[in-house]
Amino acid sequence: MSKRLVAAAVRLAVGLGWVCVWSGCQRPLAVPAVGESAGPWREAAAIVERVRPPRFPDRTFDITDYGAVADGRSDATEAIRRAVEACAAAGGGRVLVPAGEYLTGPIHLRSGVNLHVAEGAVLRFKTDPDAYLPLVRTRFEGMECYNYSPLIYALDQQNVAVTGRGVLDGQAGDDNWWAWKGGRNQPVGGPNQVAARNRLVAQVAAGVPVEERRYGSGGYLRPSFIQFYRCRNVWVQGVRIRRSPMWNIHPVLCTNVLVQGVEVISHGPNNDGCNPESCTDVVIEDCVFDTGDDCIAIKSGRNDDGRRIGVPSANIVVRRCVMRDGHGGVVMGSEISGGCRNVFVEDCQMDSPNLDRVLRFKSNAVRGGHIENVRMRNVKVGRVADAVLQIDFLYEEGANGPHRPVLRHVRMENVEVARARRVLDIRTFEGAEITDVRLIRCRVGGVTQPDRVDGGDVRLVDCEVERAR
Repeated sequence: MSKRLVAAAVRLAVGLGWVCVWSGCQRPLAVPAVGESAGPWREAAAIVERVRPPRFPDRTFDITDYGAVADGRSDATEAIRRAVEACAAAGGGRVLVPAGEYLTGPIHLRSGVNLHVAEGAVLRFKTDPDAYLPLVRTRFEGMECYNYSPLIYALDQQNVAVTGRGVLDGQAGDDNWWAWKGGRNQPVGGPNQVAARNRLVAQVAAGVPVEERRYGSGGYLRPSFIQFYRCRNVWVQGVRIRRSPMWNIHPVLCTNVLVQGVEVISHGPNNDGCNPESCTDVVIEDCVFDTGDDCIAIKSGRNDDGRRIGVPSANIVVRRCVMRDGHGGVVMGSEISGGCRNVFVEDCQMDSPNLDRVLRFKSNAVRGGHIENVRMRNVKVGRVADAVLQIDFLYEEGANGPHRPVLRHVRMENVEVARARRVLDIRTFEGAEITDVRLIRCRVGGVTQPDRVDGGDVRLVDCEVERAR
């Protein structure tokens, strides 16, 4: 093909996103449309290259040497605390949970500590809320407060990890933590988070100092399972997570976060799989998510708290993961007021009649938030219950607020879906911005319903859509 013909083909493709131009027998050449980075996937590769697991000294602190008994009944909380403290005092190393069943309360990690849960080990966490006192600084649904400790927690630490092939069992159920959400056949007048959640929302809106937002007993705000807060060099690898009170893996305000080979099976309310919030440089790879809410939900704070702190989530790569049940495979929002940029998703598999959407964005006129530069490619989907792409800017409060959500520069390329209810579900309002969203060379089969598109610049380019007969 002559250079003139190549140039003409490129000019015709401008505005349609990434296209492939053949030059003789050479491999396709990626050609960017006007205004796009010349190498978004090179940027993803650079993120993967620089996000590395922390290193730990070759020292082992076996929790059984500090009094833990593997009978599933004896309280190992204090033994684990002593092992963590000894490990940190020695300059770091591995706190070993050997094979067997152990009952524990919250585990607070220190710098240089790798909590290694060996294959055959099960850490079962208490369901008595009082075990998770005193209160710690945390976030509940993107709002800062003091609340029950997460089951595994670290604040202002560096080089911290939870690794191994063992099981972390939060033992949550409808008779304890999950009941606090309400619904799910819970009796009227039982413990319920609604009043405390509404009070926290009001405190955020009023600018009440975080130190005065104190919950815990009587508030019924559930803790996350694993939360690293303001930490650097975080590694979660290999563990199998079950029955979380709320969100499963929840790094907040962290840098250099690596989540590898984790299996999350947890079907309670708000049981999101992995929710990096206001984090920079994150890689989530080779994981399995089978959840009661979003499989991966990227966040950056809710409403005025997200704007006050002002730290977006940025430079996040999701690759080679499997998503089963969940409200969405990969999601941004709804707690996205601090913004989000540079998210890359590739080589994932999704398949479940209980997986609602492949890629989902959710916000409203109270959350606001700017989301930009999101790339998804080479994703294979068996069945998805609703839409391939959902942009929901009418989520919860909808258009009733002063902060317009913004979504720019999204690419879904080579996404293959065997069955979906619809391709697009775009819910928006006048004043919100949805710009430069493209589905390119995607194939969707078994479509039973028409798309819903309220507005926005969303286009399908060289896609194949097969309607169910």
